[in-house]
Amino acid sequence: MVSAPNDELRLRVGCTFELRTTAPTNAVLQVAPVNDETQVLHGERFDDLPRRHRYHDGWGNNCERTELPAGTTRFTYEAELTLVGPPTSAVPPAEDLPLGDLPDEMLVWMMPSRFCQPDELGEFAWTTFGDLTSNRDRVQAVRDHVHDHLEYLIGSSNPWTTSVDAHIAGQGVCRDFTHLAISFCRALNIPARYVSGFVPALEGIQTGAPDDFAAWFEVYLGDGWYTYDAHLDAADAYRVVVARGRDAVDVAMLTTFGAAELLDFGVEASPIP
Repeated sequence: MVSAPNDELRLRVGCTFELRTTAPTNAVLQVAPVNDETQVLHGERFDDLPRRHRYHDGWGNNCERTELPAGTTRFTYEAELTLVGPPTSAVPPAEDLPLGDLPDEMLVWMMPSRFCQPDELGEFAWTTFGDLTSNRDRVQAVRDHVHDHLEYLIGSSNPWTTSVDAHIAGQGVCRDFTHLAISFCRALNIPARYVSGFVPALEGIQTGAPDDFAAWFEVYLGDGWYTYDAHLDAADAYRVVVARGRDAVDVAMLTTFGAAELLDFGVEASPIP
């Protein structure tokens, strides 16, 4: 691990896949970081990924569409970027924006989705968090509750585990922590969205696993989006945003339209001296 500078952090991020298919199989990858004023992309490359082209989905995410040939395919994505400024420490507003004044585009982030079920968790959410005086306090309480309620246990969930499943089981991985927190927030009429990306391991910041591909969430609290993480204790962790969506379906690293066996997978997220 190395220390992060005070103003910006230069990183190399990427991942490697090895897949086996019995026939040519179409696929979509979402592994390329967002390029904006907060994270500046300097360059990227795909190795050995045939017939690839990029498009942007309905949420603005970078998507790579390709066709995997029959047999075994191994390919690598790598990018260099600079995170501009330290992790945000902005304090959300204490005064709530009335529900009727929320922008129209925020309504989709309060609806049920494939893995986030505010309709099924609403009674628990309002009973547990409804008496708090502001949405800012409710979100923090939701984050803390999910963090304490779920045990982080690799292998305790599967690709079909929903927020309700995780709530009942009391176990999960970062994906499940995020789905459950989002579900509670949406049940409380707070817009919330799923974020996936890279979390580099830095000195003084415990990510749970070095150089991890992780999930966290953002909530809209009246004047903008704010970042929360129900899994990691480190509020000051540097994060590289790859994709945002309603839940893990919208931001899957790899979606195949046909059978594909994952033989190997690796992630890199390391500072560049």
